[in-house]
Amino acid sequence: MAENLTLKKIDDIDKIETRKDIWDIVSYMNSLFKAAIDYGASDIHIEPNEEFILVRFRKDWDFFIYDKVDPRNTSAMVTRLKVLAKVKIDENKKPQDGKIVYYYEKDDQNVDIRFSTLPTKYWEKVVMRILKQDAGLTNIEALWLLEMNVWKVKEVLKSTYWIILVSWPTGSGKSTTLFWILKNYNPLEYNISTLEDPIEYNIEYVNQSQVKPEIWYTFASWLRTLLRQDPDIIMVWEIRDKETATLAVEAALTGHLVLSTIHTNSAAWTIQRLVNMWVETFLIASAMKMVISQRLWKKICPYCKEEAEVAPPIINKAKKFLENLLDQESLNNLKFYHWKWCDKCAWTWFKWRLWFHEVLVVEEWLEPMILNDASASEMKEEAIKHWMITIVQDALLKALLWQTTIEEALKLI
Repeated sequence: MAENLTLKKIDDIDKIETRKDIWDIVSYMNSLFKAAIDYGASDIHIEPNEEFILVRFRKDWDFFIYDKVDPRNTSAMVTRLKVLAKVKIDENKKPQDGKIVYYYEKDDQNVDIRFSTLPTKYWEKVVMRILKQDAGLTNIEALWLLEMNVWKVKEVLKSTYWIILVSWPTGSGKSTTLFWILKNYNPLEYNISTLEDPIEYNIEYVNQSQVKPEIWYTFASWLRTLLRQDPDIIMVWEIRDKETATLAVEAALTGHLVLSTIHTNSAAWTIQRLVNMWVETFLIASAMKMVISQRLWKKICPYCKEEAEVAPPIINKAKKFLENLLDQESLNNLKFYHWKWCDKCAWTWFKWRLWFHEVLVVEEWLEPMILNDASASEMKEEAIKHWMITIVQDALLKALLWQTTIEEALKLI
C-alpha cells in the first residue's frame, strides 16, 4: 500500500473506498507501521469521525491519506495500540501517552514510536510520532550547515561549559542536532546525563533518563538531583518554564555544559523568550553562548533538477535578502533550480530533507544588548552586522547551491 500513498492527497478523500472490516488487527497495525516507515513519515494520525476512521501520514509537514476504515473498527484499533503502548485499555476519558517499539525488518532495527491519545466527540484520536534513528545524521556534514556556521559551532564546542540552545518548531530536527552535539564528546571522558521526553536515541555510555510527570519527576526536579551527580555535560530535552530555564542557566554558570531545546521563531527570539520567562538578564548574558535556530525543509531531487526561470519580482526579493552577502556581479547572475519528475524521487521531487539554520553566538557586542533589554529585532539587526546568516539567507544560499527551490526558501519569510 505504501507505494500508492503519494496518490492519496487530501483532495482525493471522497474517492477513497472505506475499508469495512479488519479481520486481523495485529497484521493491519504491523502493515501500518511498516508503510509509514517505508514512506518516511514522521507521524501517524488515526482520527475517528461519524462516517469513518481517517488514517493519515505526515511527511515534511504535508498530510497524505493512508486509509479510510469503518468506524466499527475503532475500538479494536485503539485497544491494540494501547496494548502495544502499555497504557490503560479501559481509560478513554483522559489523554494518555506511551511508547511502542516496532521491529523494522528492512533495517534490522527497533523503531520507537511515541504514542498519544486525545478523547474526542466520537472516540479517541491517536497520534504516533516515529522516532527512527538514522546513523547518517550523526555527523556535521549531514546537518547541512554552511561552512561559516560549521566554523562557529565547532569553535563553541571547544568549551565544556555555557548553555547552548536549539530552537524552532516541533518536527524541525532539534533532537538530531542535540544528538550530533553530544556525539562530539567522548562519554568515557565526561559524565554526560540527559533528561528526555521521550528517549529518542540510545547513546552508549550516556546516562539517559525520561521524565515522569505523574510521579512529579519533571525537568526541574531532575535538574536539582542531577547537579548532585557530578555532571560535566547536561542535556535537558526542553525548556518549558521559568524554573527549568533558571536552573539550566545557573548550572551553566557553575561550570557545566548545558544543552537544551526551546520553542521560538528565531535565534534572537530565543533570548527574548528567556527574558519573558523572567530569567534575569545578567544570568542570560553570562551563561548563554550559542543558539541554533533551524527548520527541516524539502530538498530538491538531485537527479531531475534543472535550471528554473524565475519571475523578476521573486528574483528581486531574493536579492534584497542576499545583498549584504554577495557582490553585485553575483547578485546580477542568480540562478535557481527546480525539479522535473523521476523514479529516483518517487515522483515527488522532495524525497530528501534539508536543514536551514540561523546560528547566533553570544559575543561581547551582544552582552550589553541583553543587559539593556534590547528587543529581539534590535538584536537580530546587530547580529546581521556581525555576520550572522539569517535562516532566510541560509535557505536562499542553499537554493543557489541547487539544494532546494527558491519558492521553498521564500516560504520562511
